[in-house]
Amino acid sequence: MFKKLSLGFFSASLAAVLIFAGCKSKFEKLKASNDNLKKYQEAIKYYNKKEYTKALELFDDLSVKYRGRQGAEDMFYYYAYTNYKLKDFTSARYQFKNFAENYQADPRAEECRFMAAYCFYLDSPNYTLDQDNTTKAIEALQLFINLYPKSDRVAEASKLIQDLRDKLEEKSYTNAKLYLTIMDYQSAVIAFGNSLRDYPDTKYAEEMDFLTIKAQYLYAKNSNERRQEERYNQAISFHDQFVEKYPNSKYLKEAASLKKDSENGIKQVQRFMAEAATNVRLARKLAQKDSVKIQVPSEKQQSQKIPN
Repeated sequence: MFKKLSLGFFSASLAAVLIFAGCKSKFEKLKASNDNLKKYQEAIKYYNKKEYTKALELFDDLSVKYRGRQGAEDMFYYYAYTNYKLKDFTSARYQFKNFAENYQADPRAEECRFMAAYCFYLDSPNYTLDQDNTTKAIEALQLFINLYPKSDRVAEASKLIQDLRDKLEEKSYTNAKLYLTIMDYQSAVIAFGNSLRDYPDTKYAEEMDFLTIKAQYLYAKNSNERRQEERYNQAISFHDQFVEKYPNSKYLKEAASLKKDSENGIKQVQRFMAEAATNVRLARKLAQKDSVKIQVPSEKQQSQKIPN
């Protein structure tokens, strides 16, 4: 009885293995064959069944053999979408772009031009990382709008561009704040100014204008005494511009405190410079100082880098 059951189980297992091997063998034989029409038909079937990996293997082979042939556009259209379905957006955008450029008269050229740009959009990374693909995505989407200004996809392309610009804005804001965190105050002032120039309508405008005052004050405070007065005065100027621009800002109290500290800093440095004018030792010491005091960041601050 046991032998019969074992033999039956072995026979069933063997049959299953042979069936599986036969299916695999059928696909491998198809891949190795020169029947391109059959390959194309089966690739479409695999694509429609969402078996994109198998479809891609066949399309990879067909892409070489179909190049330049009549009717090749259908194959390349499917080829691009197969890469897209597999989330290989780099390959997909390359294929979509090629289709749009090689088959400009095809009704699907507009769609493929948009999809090429959209693949760049999908490959745009988190704002903390390098934003090269984000910039390229904006350029590609803008090119699409320029080429097809009456397209139904223009509204979507415009929205995607805004999403990408928001990401660049976020990165610019974060990088500027990081300069302040690592105590590179002069760079922080410059970075805040650049960010506000590049994104004048940013939602962070009020905060960055306030932080500009703070960064300038700290820059002045950590400067050589010879340069402190002019730099404190710049902090005061930033404060006055801020109050005029944001009369009801939540930062007014802190901004006023920074202005007062700047004014006190000016008085203090004026007394110091007056004393240095009559004190040879103090004057000699002042002459030896660098234009900005050397700041030694902590280990934590040293580990923080400004991303690209």
